[in-house]
Amino acid sequence: MSTLYSDLALGLSVAGSFHGLLYCFLGVFLGTFIGVLPGIGIMATLAMLMPITFHLDPNYALIMLGGIYYGASYGGSTASILMNLPGTATSAVTGLDGYPMAQKGRAGQALFMTAIASFVGSLFGVVLLAGFSVPLARVALKFGPQEYVALMTLGLVAASVIGAGRSIRSLASVSLGLALGLIGLDLNSGVARFTFGQTVLYDGLPLVAVAIGLFGLPEIIANAGRHNLPSVSKRTISMKSMMPTREDWRRSAMPMLRGSGIGGFFGALPGTGGLVATFVSYAVERRVSKHPEEFGKGAIEGIAAPEAANNSAVQSAFIPTLSLGIPGDPVMAIMLGVMMVHGIIPGPNVIQSSPDLFWGLVVSFIVGNFMLLVLNLPLVGMWVKLLQIPYNLLFPVIVAFTCIGIYSVNYQIVDVFVLLAFGFLGLGMKALNFEVAPLLLGFVLGPMIEEYFRRSLIVARGDLGTFIDQPISASIMAITAAILIWAVGSALWRQIERRRQVKNA
Repeated sequence: MSTLYSDLALGLSVAGSFHGLLYCFLGVFLGTFIGVLPGIGIMATLAMLMPITFHLDPNYALIMLGGIYYGASYGGSTASILMNLPGTATSAVTGLDGYPMAQKGRAGQALFMTAIASFVGSLFGVVLLAGFSVPLARVALKFGPQEYVALMTLGLVAASVIGAGRSIRSLASVSLGLALGLIGLDLNSGVARFTFGQTVLYDGLPLVAVAIGLFGLPEIIANAGRHNLPSVSKRTISMKSMMPTREDWRRSAMPMLRGSGIGGFFGALPGTGGLVATFVSYAVERRVSKHPEEFGKGAIEGIAAPEAANNSAVQSAFIPTLSLGIPGDPVMAIMLGVMMVHGIIPGPNVIQSSPDLFWGLVVSFIVGNFMLLVLNLPLVGMWVKLLQIPYNLLFPVIVAFTCIGIYSVNYQIVDVFVLLAFGFLGLGMKALNFEVAPLLLGFVLGPMIEEYFRRSLIVARGDLGTFIDQPISASIMAITAAILIWAVGSALWRQIERRRQVKNA
């Protein structure tokens, strides 16, 4: 226990310093500010603001990036409740009951309960992060390259097929991401691969430009072309109108706790995260509720449970990322990329070699969520006014700052062209119903898988059986194969059923 206290004291010395508090505040404020804008979402927000952190100390860079992450996660639900314009699938679940509540004149209570549920879920996730990351990292220290290859493969396959609904296309996106990760110099031989003679590509494609191009530009362009964007009521939401009733508190308490538990569990699993957690928590509340007929029409439980689950998953998603160095979703992949930009090798050694970074980040989550709670309740009126700005005036400014941010990372104009190229690629993939997120996961994990794969073969003298000779890697590979077979089999079965229905029609 004394060790935990000393670790938390070390984290408080980092997160509680002037710069720690400053960058934590900037992170949650900027994350909420851009997350509130309709249709942009967490990934686009994080990708657009990521260049700001490249010029900071690694401790403060991760603190600010973490604040942007859960700030944007909270901000996305505001547009979903007030305008029924969710930026992500997770905030879409909140909008199922949040928007009907706003139409009934209860927007204030919906926004207030969103803030409270987000705070409760986040604290639960932080407890899990502090409690399980260190033991998991100790186990991970016994892992060899075979186990890392198996874990990364499991993460890629699981992220592609679990809850996506289009497994074959998601696997195709992962394959494309792995191929794009090959661009640059070969680590062993130093031979340039797929660079087409361009020396600027020797270090590979820039992660920031790829992430913003895939997630940011398509969302901005898609919403810029819409003429029927919902409008927000000009009536100011006062603090008095935001206070929930005693019945609201009674009906929300247990859903928050259940949602936090569900989010903490799914957030720590590679490939699931907040998306699956919010849908599962909503389904659970609808099943156990005494008033299931109210869901979809403004049930307060339909806001409390998904928001708690989403924010709990946000915090617990850092467990495999910081302790194993394996991201479970695209957001964690960006976090991983930022750590590597700062020269930090993600994995179990991070907690031991950089305890100030790890515990500073953990304590900053607690501080940041208090800031988020105190900051957003009085500023709801400001977010409402922000949403009243015509989107055709907002999106050119967003695009301009995005291009400036991309150029400022490496001061190379080719990064802007990469941004545009992946913007068009992202548009095309969405038009053809291909999953975009698995591509980024494959792009980030591809070089790491290649490195560990080669290292495994060198140790085993080229014997591929080394991946099934080790008990841990063999078990993980078996799970991966089972998930893959299930995904391909279910997709083929749906096609067979669809053809049978067409013949019988």
